[in-house]
Amino acid sequence: MTVTPLRLPWVAVLCACAGAPAAAQSDYPNKPIRLIVPFAPGGSNDIMARVIGQKIGESVTQQFVIDNRGGASGIIGTDLAAKAVPDGYTLLMMSLTFAVNPSLFKKLPYDTEKDLAPVSLVASAPLILVVHPSLPVKTLKDFIAHAKANPGKLNFGSGGPGTTPHLAGEMLKSMAGLQMTHVPYKGGGPALADLAGGQLQLMLENIPSTLPHVKSGKLRLLALSGLKRSALLPDVPTLDEAGLKGYDIVGWNGLFVPAGTPNAIVSRLHAETVKALALPDIKERLSGMGAEGVGSAPAQFAAFVKAEIKKWAQVVRAAGLRIE
Repeated sequence: MTVTPLRLPWVAVLCACAGAPAAAQSDYPNKPIRLIVPFAPGGSNDIMARVIGQKIGESVTQQFVIDNRGGASGIIGTDLAAKAVPDGYTLLMMSLTFAVNPSLFKKLPYDTEKDLAPVSLVASAPLILVVHPSLPVKTLKDFIAHAKANPGKLNFGSGGPGTTPHLAGEMLKSMAGLQMTHVPYKGGGPALADLAGGQLQLMLENIPSTLPHVKSGKLRLLALSGLKRSALLPDVPTLDEAGLKGYDIVGWNGLFVPAGTPNAIVSRLHAETVKALALPDIKERLSGMGAEGVGSAPAQFAAFVKAEIKKWAQVVRAAGLRIE
């Protein structure tokens, strides 16, 4: 007989302490923990999962096994996490895409606000606008002029429909009045590989996975997506200051567990996340990735996610984006 674990809304999950027996919680964790990344290896979400997973694993003396389940804009991996046994041995590292999918897709195989419980907002970071060096552009102004002179000829990639890079590209199209084609992949890594190889012309992608391509000369960096410059790239202007006033998108990564996971385990995972983010080498690693560690409490992260869902629902409607 298959027993389906009880699914509770976030508020109930964050407030209830009932669930697994106290004895089972007291020795948690006593076996390896699976951390699902719902995108292909190589993207920002994957990198963040490996950085944080390794440190938490060292702290709790259990291995964190990264399980990449790319495809369908993160839905496949997210659904796998949502349906996992809520015992603290399956975690999900997800991005802003988590808050976009409910409004982008007509139907999801899970309930975004009931089947997964937020643990902590791990980090946030702006995106960077990069182009293939074959494009005769060196500034945002050059790029917009070139794109307008070549309507429909430029392709931009992303890790899938509804991902942060996809929405960033759509916002660029809308605000600058450009005609470009979106090409979705199963993760940011494969998309960046094709961009570096010349199959795409541009991307708005996360700093960690993109900067190595810039440093190697395979891609050209034009601007940042946030409203403030990055300490990592102080000479790179924001799209806002480079002429696209009001352009502001900041990506984020956060940890989730299946709803119904005991509150004591959620609290332990949050505490370990905060502990990892406070380590000097992690701070340095995040800074080198252009990211900022957060470590918000479960209730704070839950409120943040709710606000993000509402915010991006408005953006998706305004852009006319909808996937059946």
